[in-house]
Amino acid sequence: QEVKIFRALILGELERGQSQFQALCFVTRLHRNEIIPSESMAKLRQKNPRTVRQAEEVRGLEHLSMDVAVNFSKGAQLSSHIHNVCAEAKEAIYTREEDVKFWLDKGVDGSMFEVLPQTSDLPDLQRCKLCADRWKPCICSYSLSIEWYPCMLKYCKSRDAGGKVSSYKCGIRSCQKGYTFDYYVPQKQLCLWDDET
Repeated sequence: QEVKIFRALILGELERGQSQFQALCFVTRLHRNEIIPSESMAKLRQKNPRTVRQAEEVRGLEHLSMDVAVNFSKGAQLSSHIHNVCAEAKEAIYTREEDVKFWLDKGVDGSMFEVLPQTSDLPDLQRCKLCADRWKPCICSYSLSIEWYPCMLKYCKSRDAGGKVSSYKCGIRSCQKGYTFDYYVPQKQLCLWDDET
């Protein structure tokens, strides 16, 4: 279904009344050519697998407004991985309305999606970092960075005996990318890290 899943586990601060950890899942559409095919990955051998790698290309920060909740029990229709990856985040799986439209056009059951309250519905809804009351709903922001992922194949050129040039797959180009997700929470208590950013 062309689905990309981000899972974040945030350790809780027990002295602030939080549980041991909080899990979040962000589900977005995976565009073609965003990551290299797994078949290509399997064929290309990685030298020095224990090496800590630096990304060759830094891709820009993507800011996503996650305005729809995904029902965990029905999420398997969208991706079989949601059941495993988002098991700890059953009540905190988010996506975007524009991605939902794409999936609905592909025949996914719309009953798994629920549009979250927006600023237009609740005029006094503000960002959690600006909200003084811990029990009020607000728009939470969570940022993460993927430091290294295989984003493109590298091609090398070779010449045959007749001087004809041909190209062949000879490696993987790596990228780094940052994301910021904004989403509705029913109380600021579920977004206390936003105070510290």
